[in-house]
Amino acid sequence: MAEVSEQQIIDALGNVKDPDSGKDVVASGMISGLQVKDGHVAFAIEVDPARGAALEPMRKEAEKTVFDLPGVLTATVVLTAERTGGGSTEPGPPPPQGGHGGPGHSHGQDQGPGGQQLAQAGQTIPGVNAIVAVASGKGGVGKSTTAVNLALGLAAAGHKVGLMDADIYGPSMPRMMGISGQPVSDDGKTLQPMENYGIKVMSIGFLVDEDTPMIWRGPMVQSALEQMMRDVNWGELDVLIVDMPPGTGDAQLTMAQRVPVTGAVIVSTPQDIALLDARKGLNMFRKVDVPVFGIVENMSYFNCPHCGERSEIFSHGGAKTEAERLGCDFLGEIPLDIEIRSTSDSGHPIVVSQPDGAHAKSYRFIADAVWQKIGQTLAAREADAPKIVIQ
Repeated sequence: MAEVSEQQIIDALGNVKDPDSGKDVVASGMISGLQVKDGHVAFAIEVDPARGAALEPMRKEAEKTVFDLPGVLTATVVLTAERTGGGSTEPGPPPPQGGHGGPGHSHGQDQGPGGQQLAQAGQTIPGVNAIVAVASGKGGVGKSTTAVNLALGLAAAGHKVGLMDADIYGPSMPRMMGISGQPVSDDGKTLQPMENYGIKVMSIGFLVDEDTPMIWRGPMVQSALEQMMRDVNWGELDVLIVDMPPGTGDAQLTMAQRVPVTGAVIVSTPQDIALLDARKGLNMFRKVDVPVFGIVENMSYFNCPHCGERSEIFSHGGAKTEAERLGCDFLGEIPLDIEIRSTSDSGHPIVVSQPDGAHAKSYRFIADAVWQKIGQTLAAREADAPKIVIQ
């Protein structure tokens, strides 16, 4: 079957009308970010934020129109409101490998920032008992390495664990978890997560080439996060670890406000500038009522592999002091070590490649502390929930 062309898609969309103006969505300049890859089609329809909910039927019509074209395997259409009218030349989301109406489509729910339709706040992910965000105020502090080894530490303790890579612009989970290939959809609606080391994993990195830059606006990032959370068959999980992008922007707010995050783990290096940014990340979670489980000090010190001398390259103990000052727990410290770096880069994280080593034990100690925090937080929420007594 020949692959559908962009022109065929544009021609078909010429039959989809804006119910208010009566003009077709192409002539109105509403189509943006059209991409076609191996039969998977994705694009956005630019609309006025005030009309978003009312135009959900138009979005569905556009999605069905494209999906019905010969050579189309999936059609992914989102409503977004970056501006009023006019086509955009910026790339849109890459076509995911799901089915029609699968990851990427909107659901006609309440609109979030920028007019994008997002899930209602607090909606749970079926089968997922707890969600833990691993975050940092800045990049380069080893947050992803911590997230991976924390997930593996929880799995080593016998828990059912998922790992979601929320860093859309710099996905690292495929490489760090040693996973290649693309996820599939058994029912044409939800994607099956990839898996290795007993952990279910989802990342935008499975859907695009490793060297492809993600030039996305905020609403498209938010949409992608929603899709990876809700349109993936996570199954029954004790905990879903989410590797957050660095900073305190749209992606962090989407996670914190759109799903019931059980708690957050903040990763920082010991020096003052990193701690300043970590403080911002911690305060962001507190502002949206997400409990902060504690702070991990990464790259805490360096032991020379030749002479054994210890060097505190980025200072030492700053994260512990900061945790005490901010009234949260200090979860532990992880050294700067070439083995941690090399095992992560090779797709064999240290918790599984050197399970009896000191570093793996440190990660498992942190994992045990996080698991205890999860239990305490869920128990407190259950205790605070209103109870109906029938007499």
